Amino acid sequence: MSISVAEYARECAAQGLRGNYAVCRSDFTVAQGYDYSAEEQDVWRTLCDRQTRLTRRLAHKSYLDGIDALGLLDRIPDFGEVSDKLRKLTGWEIVAVPGLIPAAPFFDHLANRRFPVTNWLRTKEELDYIVEPDMFHDFFGHVPILTQPVFADFMQMYGDKAGDAIALGGDEMITRLYWYTAEYGLMQEPGQPLKAFGAGLMSSFTELQFAVEGADAHHVPFDLETVMRTSYEIDKFQRAYFVLPSFDALKDAFGKADLTAIVGRWKEKPALDPATV
Repeated sequence: MSISVAEYARECAAQGLRGNYAVCRSDFTVAQGYDYSAEEQDVWRTLCDRQTRLTRRLAHKSYLDGIDALGLLDRIPDFGEVSDKLRKLTGWEIVAVPGLIPAAPFFDHLANRRFPVTNWLRTKEELDYIVEPDMFHDFFGHVPILTQPVFADFMQMYGDKAGDAIALGGDEMITRLYWYTAEYGLMQEPGQPLKAFGAGLMSSFTELQFAVEGADAHHVPFDLETVMRTSYEIDKFQRAYFVLPSFDALKDAFGKADLTAIVGRWKEKPALDPATV
């Protein structure tokens, strides 16, 4: 059952979420409202400067190429300007949202090559950790990799197919796939060092280092069905990181997957412990 914008706005207000959901359009988008203060611009530059020192060493090349192509570091990005560049590269664009939005409109945006980005930024007191996803997580974390054509195609496919998986009872399973790829994915191409590309890692000063270089980080070869069965951590470091050999492998595995069969086999079974996969 879908939820109206007004109902969702009331729920978010009751939960204390800081985005202004009262001004959402029917698709849960809002105007970016480029009226950021000097302090907010300073927070953006501080976050980008600090994180870039790590991503230059630990991020996958496709992410770094995306940063170069889009120019996200000098000031808070103008969503329209970045969308103009992104459309020319992979046909994607950015839409502003007040924060987390319901699954159905989120998937619809992805299926139509629109990526929702929160229009507000954390404060200087929240540089290291924030509960809600903000603009830095969404933009610095997710948007650069959307310049990579194969991953961009995977994300559209995910938006197309996620609703079907949920209708089959596989809502947790399809969410795990997003979590372990778009949020916490690692890549190790043949003959190359391990690198990261997931947004949760790109936007985290501490977990990016742990996931790629930590002696205790648990690295697991990517297997789509295993990923969809494995639980994950919300407020602590992941106990497993799945490692792709290429974006082509991710797109091909998901494109060929029989979601009906996978969900049918496992939806009633307990999730796998990430420490044991």
